[in-house]
Amino acid sequence: MTKILNLTQHTPTPEQTAAGVVDPESPWKEGIQRALTFEDLPTKEEIQKRAEALAKIAEITKGIYGHDAAMIGGAPYLMSALERELKKRGIKPLYAFSKREVVEEQLPDGSVRKTQVFRHLGFVEVE
Repeated sequence: MTKILNLTQHTPTPEQTAAGVVDPESPWKEGIQRALTFEDLPTKEEIQKRAEALAKIAEITKGIYGHDAAMIGGAPYLMSALERELKKRGIKPLYAFSKREVVEEQLPDGSVRKTQVFRHLGFVEVE
């Protein structure tokens, strides 16, 4: 099974874990979260620096987790730079594809609660 490093801020769903996504442990996870979190308007240089930092984490942890791909997601202005940096290191960037389902639940008082559930259906690889 292909292993896929989780390079997002979110915990992988059970379906993603079953599909091979591995969630890195500390301190890698914290480094990923720091690199994906922008508090101020970033410059091109800052975006590039963050993309390189994330790709370096993916490259270093390859020996730990055995992945050859990374699930990415976050600020759209960061993703193309991150895709390029991962590809330079031989790591395939993947985006999770999910379907949003609305689930209705009848409550004891007769009202209905609607919740949205995201079902993981696969990965999208970019060129």
